[in-house]
Order: sequence, then C-alpha cells, then structure tokens
Amino acid sequence: MSQAPESDLQIADHAITRRMGDREQVEQTADRIRDELLLTLEELDRRRHRATDVRYHLNQNRDLLVTVGAAALVVVGAGVGFAIYRARHHDDRVRRQRRQALSRAWEHPERVATSVEDKPLGAELGRKLVMIFATTLATAVARNSMQSLVPSRTIAKVPADADKK
Repeated sequence: MSQAPESDLQIADHAITRRMGDREQVEQTADRIRDELLLTLEELDRRRHRATDVRYHLNQNRDLLVTVGAAALVVVGAGVGFAIYRARHHDDRVRRQRRQALSRAWEHPERVATSVEDKPLGAELGRKLVMIFATTLATAVARNSMQSLVPSRTIAKVPADADKK
C-alpha cells in the first residue's frame, strides 16, 4: 500500500515534464534556480541595507538611547555639581589639611610628609582597580590593532609522505 502514493507522486511529477525534452527540462530547472538565486540576493541586499541603516536602528532602539542619554546627563550634572561644591569649599579643605599637617608634624616630627597610612583604604583600592582596568583595556586595544594591522602568517603544512621522497 505504501507504494501507491509514491507512484502517484512520480506520475504527477512527470506529468508536468512529460512533453518536454531533456534540454527544455534543464533550461526550466536553470531558470528556476536563477530566480531563487535572485530572490536570495535581493533578500541579502535588503538585510545589508537594513544593517547599515542608521535611522532604522535609531528608531528600533529609541527607548534605550533616551535612557542612556538621560543617564549620561545625570552623571555629567552630578560631576559638575560636585566640582562646583569642591571649588566653593576649597578654602575650608585647605585649612583643615594644614591643621592636620601641623598636628602630624607636632606628634611625629621625624615624619613631616604624609604617608600611605593617611590615605583611606577605599580610595587606594579604587585607584588600583581603575589602573588595572585601564591597563587591561589598553592591552586589549593594542593587541586587536596589531592583529588587524599585521597579517597573520600561516605555515603551510607539508604532507607526511612528501618528507619521505
């Protein structure tokens, strides 16, 4: 029973090409393949155009861009506010540092300059983490730029039987 549907399909398939010669069948197949190739190329061109279309990506990611822009404005505003605060309180900070320097000099006359002990642990750790991150980032950028600038040399593998000759 399973043979009947397959033979019906074969008869139906051959009914289309029954009156055609081999050349006509090949030409029709080539035309069909050419049409499919053109459709594929058109789709690839459409996708390439969409991938490089800045307006399309801006419209697709509008909410994200607005959020990132707002966050950047908040960070810049906070930085400017902090800078203004520090500028206004500069004299107070200098007076306080001078008083601390005098008390350190009075308590330890052999050690007049500040030492690492005076710096807060959090500030030192933060500075070191930033330096580690910056060094790692610079190394990665340098490595990537060198790999893109200098072509990689591929060593041709010699077959094992070629060495025996």
